[in-house]
Amino acid sequence: MKFSDLALQRYSCRKYLPIPIKEENLEYILECGRIAPSAANLQPWVVILLTEKEGLEKIARAYPRDWFRQAPAVLVICGDHRASWKRADGKDHCDVDIAITTDHMTLAAAELGIGSCWICNFDRETCASVLKLPASIEPIVILSLGYPADSAEPNPNHLKRKKIEEILYREKF
Repeated sequence: MKFSDLALQRYSCRKYLPIPIKEENLEYILECGRIAPSAANLQPWVVILLTEKEGLEKIARAYPRDWFRQAPAVLVICGDHRASWKRADGKDHCDVDIAITTDHMTLAAAELGIGSCWICNFDRETCASVLKLPASIEPIVILSLGYPADSAEPNPNHLKRKKIEEILYREKF
């Protein structure tokens, strides 16, 4: 499959079948995230995988949506700001690195026919508390994973994209 086809195939899935994800598929998704590039190759990510009922119920406290409770697997992708690269002006690239690894995992999931939803609008403190994260580790993304239900489909805005002429400048702004 061409990369552009894979990128178009991926969407924020919010309806899942109650089928566990095979361990080898979870390992593949995690491996694709592990090999993602990061600033200065510092790899400042920590990933917590939740597949057990108790853990899934607890993490749902940080994002209490009915559809989210359907997901048979959840990844919480965290950043370690102590380990991330900082530019000379102080810009911390931790969030950028977490975005790259998360994107790798969403595309790997899509390749396997597994739906995902990248969640940023969650209660960070509840998430950190439920997972018993140390203060140095920040939960940045919650990624739900599951096989899409037959009625799952992309949001109508999924394919709405600006034209290249609206976003591309050559040589200067």
